[in-house]
Amino acid sequence: MGESVLTSGFSRVDGAMFVEGVPLERIAEAVGTPTYVYSAGRIREQYRRLESALMAALPDVPHRIHFSVKANSNLAVLRTLQELGAGVDIVSAGELFRAREAGFGGADVVFSGVGKTADELAQALAGKVLFINVESEGELLLVEQVAAEHGVVAPVTLRVNPEVTVESPHEYIRTGEKGHKFGIPYDDAEHVAMIAHALPHVQLVGLDMHIGSQIAVWEPYSSALTRLKTLLASLRAQGVNTLKWLDIGGGLAVTYDDEAPADVERFARGVAEAVRGLDVSIVLEPGRFLVAESGVLLARVLYRKRSGGKEYIITDAGMNDLVRPSHYQAYHRIDAVQDVGERVVADVVGPVCESGDFLALARDMPAVEPGDLLAVQTAGAYGFVMSSNYNSRPKPAEVLVEGDRFAVATERERLEDLVRLERAHLQWRSV
Repeated sequence: MGESVLTSGFSRVDGAMFVEGVPLERIAEAVGTPTYVYSAGRIREQYRRLESALMAALPDVPHRIHFSVKANSNLAVLRTLQELGAGVDIVSAGELFRAREAGFGGADVVFSGVGKTADELAQALAGKVLFINVESEGELLLVEQVAAEHGVVAPVTLRVNPEVTVESPHEYIRTGEKGHKFGIPYDDAEHVAMIAHALPHVQLVGLDMHIGSQIAVWEPYSSALTRLKTLLASLRAQGVNTLKWLDIGGGLAVTYDDEAPADVERFARGVAEAVRGLDVSIVLEPGRFLVAESGVLLARVLYRKRSGGKEYIITDAGMNDLVRPSHYQAYHRIDAVQDVGERVVADVVGPVCESGDFLALARDMPAVEPGDLLAVQTAGAYGFVMSSNYNSRPKPAEVLVEGDRFAVATERERLEDLVRLERAHLQWRSV
C-alpha cells in the first residue's frame, strides 16, 4: 500500500484519507456530514510534548497545564485531557458545568473571563475552584461581596494587562495590548492588589496574564513576564506574602498554512529563566495548541457551478459550522478525502444565505465533484464551539477517534432540537 503522511494523526493510504486507523469516508458514511472528527492520539501527543518540555526546563518548579476550555469544550475531548492530568481554564458557568461532567474537581479549575456574574462567582466558590482570575476592581469587590455572603474566603489572582505588543494573524486574538478590555491596566494593578490584600473575604494568591493567541516567538512572553515579575517583587516588598501562583496564560501557535509553529522547547526554557528564584507555582493555559491539529471538519460537496468567471464548490458545511474563515479571515487547508488528480481554483462556500458564507476564497485545490468528501484541516479549536443555528441549521456531530475505532461524542442536532426551548403558544403574564 502506498501511504503519504499529512500531519500527525492523519495519513493517506492508497489515496484515501485516514484519521489514525479509521478512514474518514467510513465516519461520513456512519455519521453523516458536516461532522467534526478529532484524533485522541494527536491531543495526547501535543499535551505530552508540552509537558515534557516543561519538565525538562522546570524540574524543580511546580507547574500545571490547564486546558483553555473555550477552544474545544466537547466532553470526550475534556475527558481525554483530564486522564492525562490536565486542569482546565474556564470562562463561564457553562464551562464549569462541563468541566465537572468531564471529571475535573474544583482544584483542577481556574476561572477566568472579563464579565463574570455574581451567580457564576457563587458557583465557582461553591465548587472550590483553585482560584478566580479577577479582571477589574469592580469584579474584585463583587467577589468580596459574594464570598462574604457565603461565609468563605475566595482565592483570587489578578489578571494584569502587561500592555505589550503582540504580532498575531488577527487583531481579535490579541489580548495583552494597551486599551484591550482584558485584565487590569498595568499602572493600576498594584493599587488593586493592595485593595485585594486588605479585603477580609479575599486572599490574593497570585498574578495572571494572557497576551493573545497564535504567538510563535518568545519575545512577547519575555516582555510581559518581566513586567509581572516587577509587580510581584513590589507587592512582596509591601508585605503581600500570599502570592504563590503565576498564571502565564497560553497562546502557543499552531500551523494552519505556512506559519511558524511555536517553539515549545524555547518557550519552556524562557519560562524557566523568567521564574527562577521566584518561589511560585506556574499555571499555563494552552487551548488551540493542544487540540487544533487534532481535528477536521468533514463536508460533502453538493454542487459545482460557475458564475461571474469564478468557480464555486458548494458544500453542506457553512459559516454556521465553521465561522473562522468569515470572522477572522482565517486560512484552513482543505483536502479531498479521496485523492483527485485534477485541480481547480475555486471559492469553497456553504449553504448559508450570506455572501460571507465561505470556507475558502480563490483556493487552488482538488477539483472535487458533487458527492465527494472534503476535510477542512486544523479544525479542532474554535470550530464546533463557535458554531450556531443560523438559518435554522442543526449543529454538526462530533466524533472522537482512538486507534482503529471511533465514537460519536456529540449527536447531530435534530430539527426538533432547534425549537425545543421555544414556545409558539405563549403563557402571558400580567404586570
